[in-house]
Amino acid sequence: MAAPQSRTFLARLPLPERNFVADALRTETAGGILLLVAALAALVMANTPLSDLYQNVRDFEFGPEALHLHLSVGSWATDGLLTIFFFVAGIELKRELVSGELRDPRAAALPVVAAACGMVVPAGFYAVVNVGGGGSLAGWAVPTATDIAFALAVLAVLGTSLPAALRAFLLTLAVVDDLFAILIIAVFFTTTIDFVALGLSVVGLALFWFLHHRGVRGWYVYVPLALVIWALMHASGVHATVAGVAMGLMLRCTVREGEDRSPAERIEHLVRPLSAGLAVPLFALFAAGVVVSGEAIGDVFTTPEPLGVVLGLVLGKTVGVFGGSWLAARFTKAELNKDLAWADVLAVAALAGIGFTVALLIGELAFPDDPVLTDEVKAAVLVGSLIAAIVAGVLLKLRDRVYRRLFEEEERDEDQDGIPDIYELDNPEYHLRMAAILEAKAAEHRRLAEQAADGSTKRDGPA
Repeated sequence: MAAPQSRTFLARLPLPERNFVADALRTETAGGILLLVAALAALVMANTPLSDLYQNVRDFEFGPEALHLHLSVGSWATDGLLTIFFFVAGIELKRELVSGELRDPRAAALPVVAAACGMVVPAGFYAVVNVGGGGSLAGWAVPTATDIAFALAVLAVLGTSLPAALRAFLLTLAVVDDLFAILIIAVFFTTTIDFVALGLSVVGLALFWFLHHRGVRGWYVYVPLALVIWALMHASGVHATVAGVAMGLMLRCTVREGEDRSPAERIEHLVRPLSAGLAVPLFALFAAGVVVSGEAIGDVFTTPEPLGVVLGLVLGKTVGVFGGSWLAARFTKAELNKDLAWADVLAVAALAGIGFTVALLIGELAFPDDPVLTDEVKAAVLVGSLIAAIVAGVLLKLRDRVYRRLFEEEERDEDQDGIPDIYELDNPEYHLRMAAILEAKAAEHRRLAEQAADGSTKRDGPA
């Protein structure tokens, strides 16, 4: 049998993939800043005299009872707004499967194994703590989720010029993470199912797919249909966010003749700012409002359920993602990019311990009948994410000089044609353009040298 072909782990991205990742992460970074602001606002309101107003608004119910949609504002944010977030996640996953890192099974092995280990190991940490401490195992899934927007917001605050390959690895991890998270929600947090409503929702999804692949266009067709699919999924007992992922996966990611971009890319470009800039921050505003006190913080480290969440996020994620990456690279014969080191993978693994949006969602689903424990688990998510952010920040800062050099190399465009020079080293026209630019600079320097020499002769001549 032939030996497995060697590949480069965290190699430089192809130019189209680099541009896509840059655009996606730019939006997610801005959304992450809004997410941080919303989370801080929720904490402030929940821990000041505004707490009564905050709770009254969060618990205010509205909507048609006959359609099972008489929900609180907090539930509308959880079941409704997060569907937009998971719709974008579904599009990202479809694109990754069709044209991204996951299209090649050999290349996909690394991020998939890393993401899987990054979910299994934190769940294991949680289970060990709670089995030993007599806690509930219901929250095992809480520390398994990574929040890409929050992680990127931390990067933006730190100002770390992380190379595109590491950012893409983090994004791919988060996409696979989201897929596993929605499977966990659908399988483990669905108690009763209304099969009639679920069947009608599936019929709606089939109609969505049929219309889309027949080329029918117009928001006035798909938005009402999407709302019906979402409402039926919600009424079925399956978490409504599953509808968002399903619709995202149905969008076409290939480009047909006469198209500049695929429908999935076009729709994602329109919806991603709505998800990152509105849906997720509003969810955070109504989900992160937990009472923080000395006693509450003490409970995080002494009560088994929140302690398991903290250890799962801080240690479990780091060990899982790093260990999974190393094992996958070891057994697929992948060689680490020579410009990077395993310390960089460790930093990204620590960064993956920032779990916020989905972790808070699963925390609410895990303990629906115990609001006190739910708040403790939410506080643990905040504390664990903060510790993970600090650890990741320290590790990233230790390598900041390397990252800046790689980032500058990736961005350099001396011939100013809009394409980074590093992607044109095999292009003869690029070298001809650079030769002309350098020859023009040389001619200008010769002229300046002659001018300086003439000036020096005149100054040294007879008075």
